[in-house]
Amino acid sequence: MISFSCLTFNQLTPAELYEILALRQEVFVVEQNCPYLDCDGKDLQCWHLMGRNTSGKLLCYTRLLPEGLAYDGFTSIGRVVSSPLARGTGAGKVLMERSIEMCLHLFGHQPIKIGAQSYLLKFYEGFGFRSTGEEYLEDGIPHTKMIRGEK
Repeated sequence: MISFSCLTFNQLTPAELYEILALRQEVFVVEQNCPYLDCDGKDLQCWHLMGRNTSGKLLCYTRLLPEGLAYDGFTSIGRVVSSPLARGTGAGKVLMERSIEMCLHLFGHQPIKIGAQSYLLKFYEGFGFRSTGEEYLEDGIPHTKMIRGEK
């Protein structure tokens, strides 16, 4: 069972912020062997959705971006990450469902645009995202822009 909390940057405790950054580094930098500047200045204006197991361990996370912060005219979901401990448990699916729900709750019924790692297109299509066909390299990893909802 996963319990979720969603906080603004200023509501995060130092320990929560440390856990978030450690998980993002573990997966995006170390596991994917992709050195990049994770602290891009956007976290301060985002909501942070954290999923924890019954022991309180951070299993999954996304940051929810208000309209215009990542893409003009769109809200966004970014830094979608699951701990290696949570893989194959359905945590990623639950995380995305909750992320979409929270975007709609926080920002209203606006379209959501994401930059998805291209190998995950089918995964995101399962949540109503559609590819724009715009593929690009981000830090050496193929990504595709996807949109959920109409503009």
